[in-house]
Amino acid sequence: MIFQPAIIALLLASLVSVAMLLAAAPFAVQVIRHWDIGSGSERQLRLERRTYLFSTLTMFVMATQLAALLLFVFNADKMSEIFVGAMCAVGTLNVNPFGFPALVAQMTVFFLAAAWLAINHVDTRAPDYPLVRIKYAALLALLPAVALVLGLQLAYFLNLKANVITSCCGSLFSEASKGVAGDLAALPPVPAMAIFYIGMGTAIAIAAWHGLRRNAGYLVALASSAAFVIAIAGILAFVSLYLYEHPHHHCPFCILKPEYGHQGYLLYVPLFVATAAGIGAGAIQPFRGVASLRDIVPNVSARLATVAAIGFAIVTAVASTMVARSNLILIE
Repeated sequence: MIFQPAIIALLLASLVSVAMLLAAAPFAVQVIRHWDIGSGSERQLRLERRTYLFSTLTMFVMATQLAALLLFVFNADKMSEIFVGAMCAVGTLNVNPFGFPALVAQMTVFFLAAAWLAINHVDTRAPDYPLVRIKYAALLALLPAVALVLGLQLAYFLNLKANVITSCCGSLFSEASKGVAGDLAALPPVPAMAIFYIGMGTAIAIAAWHGLRRNAGYLVALASSAAFVIAIAGILAFVSLYLYEHPHHHCPFCILKPEYGHQGYLLYVPLFVATAAGIGAGAIQPFRGVASLRDIVPNVSARLATVAAIGFAIVTAVASTMVARSNLILIE
């Protein structure tokens, strides 16, 4: 089972990421302890030269983690054909206790990586690199998170057994199931739609306002995070019903399957990009007061907020199109 090409690619990506961060860790400690941009010492010059190499390596690691999330979900969906009882990625992730924790950890690293890339971007645009210590301290903080992803993936993939009978998405995402998923599935369509459109509209408005006025960066991050949760809840509560044209099929993973035209990717890709951009806009706000970043941070955060606004607008438009084109009637 572990020799599936996608599994090998995921494990290699995580292993290489951990190895690169481990290799960069001693250098990060040196930077935190000894960095002094005003010094002309040989040690400072050596640190400055090596920062280009390690920043490039770290950017590669972060970009790899962004792509790994998409591959992880795609692989879980494809492997659903192997397990008895699995209809989609939910069944695959339920084969053992490590599936959903591995997915949540990968999502968390995705957003942390996006925040780090935003901080690194503004730092490299300033002539004095004022955030070097901060971003390398953040790199050390990210190392345990990436290592956790590798550990959970190893535990998940090593414990995949083809003879296990797993549960389908209907047992988890139904009105009768217990927990948050069941509560969202049982939510009436009118309140669900109201929450979805108000939440998405608010996130778009705040992001667009910041893109123009550049004075609401923290609010963009907060609104984007809230919009992410609201969008997932909306997909589970009503968007999936209209796409499946079935009043009791709430699964947010089946929409990724080929029989539904992989339409779920039209929702999830812009949703994750928009949320990451919004979080990135908030992550760089603490550095607005740094002298060399006073012009850079507002400009970068405005662009990130614009990306967030466009992404959430796409999610809203795609969801609305799915509802409008459906033959299912939930609201008389």
